[in-house]
Amino acid sequence: MGIRLDKPWQRFDDIAIDALPAQLGVYHVADSDGTVLSVGYAGAREPFGMQSALQREIEQLGGVATQFRCEFTSNYRSRWDELLMLHLADHGELPEPQRDQAQRVGRLSPA
Repeated sequence: MGIRLDKPWQRFDDIAIDALPAQLGVYHVADSDGTVLSVGYAGAREPFGMQSALQREIEQLGGVATQFRCEFTSNYRSRWDELLMLHLADHGELPEPQRDQAQRVGRLSPA
């Protein structure tokens, strides 16, 4: 098992989000080409866990985002940091919604 989030993509709509359990975890939101638009987490302050976090992403990203994938974990903050570091290593910058995290995110050199 690697550190990449490689779960299958799901449709980014209310039906798919409502079917998710109200658990903590991390996620990617992407456009139809698979370009990751946001790397986020559903933390302890989300009233309905992953459902709440992804509903917020729908409101912020509008119709640009068409798919998402997620992973449920109680270690959501450290897992989020890993995903941010991977994205930075792969693309040279973070997605727009996470750019303010660039100074605090460490560097990773995945094989």
